[in-house]
Amino acid sequence: MNGTYRAIRLEKTAPSFREGCVIRDVPLTQPGDGQLRVRNLYCGINGIFDTQIARNSVDYVTITLPTYTGVEALGQVEAVGPGVTGLAVGDAVVTTRFTGGYREANIGPAGDFLKVPSTDPDWLALCSTGVSAMVALDVIGELKAGETVGISAAAGGLGHFLVQIAAQRGCHVVAVCGGAQKAAFVRSLGAARVIDYTAEDVRAVLDADYHNALDVAVDTVSGAIHDAFLANLANHGRLVVGGAAADLNGKPEIVSGPRIANAIYYKGASVRGFMNGLMTAHWPAAREKLFALYNEGRIKVHFDDPRYHGLESVFDGVERLLSGASSGKVIVDLETAR
Repeated sequence: MNGTYRAIRLEKTAPSFREGCVIRDVPLTQPGDGQLRVRNLYCGINGIFDTQIARNSVDYVTITLPTYTGVEALGQVEAVGPGVTGLAVGDAVVTTRFTGGYREANIGPAGDFLKVPSTDPDWLALCSTGVSAMVALDVIGELKAGETVGISAAAGGLGHFLVQIAAQRGCHVVAVCGGAQKAAFVRSLGAARVIDYTAEDVRAVLDADYHNALDVAVDTVSGAIHDAFLANLANHGRLVVGGAAADLNGKPEIVSGPRIANAIYYKGASVRGFMNGLMTAHWPAAREKLFALYNEGRIKVHFDDPRYHGLESVFDGVERLLSGASSGKVIVDLETAR
């Protein structure tokens, strides 16, 4: 890297991630006490989060401009600072700390990194999005074997893990996605019923075929899909809210219908917020379960096609994810030469 590396830095608030960010050269220094220096090989794209960061619309993250960006990266340890144990030069590691993702190198506390078996990008997706899916279902959703589970954005990075995990538990998965290609993909993951929202009305299908039948529903979309899930929760059903892509403009939702009590009181149902960053105590157990499924070949990682290469293409990856066209996890290979 010739004494420097490149990183994407947000330098102004803007309507989009691309408009607010600049790629900057950063000095490549030695790690200090308790630190690692890692050469990043892959980064994971979180387009909604990135866009909201650019707009300064993430309530739980306080940013001071300029700030570096990105959350997820997989890399290889290049240097180990004094006092670090259990990690060595050449080890593969993953980080899921904000500002550690969209950069060609990363220097930070050893505790910010998790050692993984190899630099295969599967481990990036498993440690980040896969763990989120496991925690959302097991801890927040309290999923039980054989339940009926609704999943929105089922072909996406999070959704494709949710479908597989639920199917592995013998659950009847009702997956919502857009387009015939995505529907076929989600069906191949084990979904029992796929609702293609471009060809079917989600609320009508659920009202007809899954009336008051959803034991667990995981929604990251909000809007009409959230309402359809909420209306069709079973007795003691749990609606897990993991995002609100339909509200990307950063404005709070407007209550224009009956309040939520009408939908949950008589069923003893609940609506539960899932914020993975607040669930760190549950990550180790989730990793153990998820990694076992992966090593047994019962969970597979799917990456979006096309694949992106080089730090510059992070912006294209963000826009690809926001377009709704992606299937599986969107990542960038950072190793491509400048």
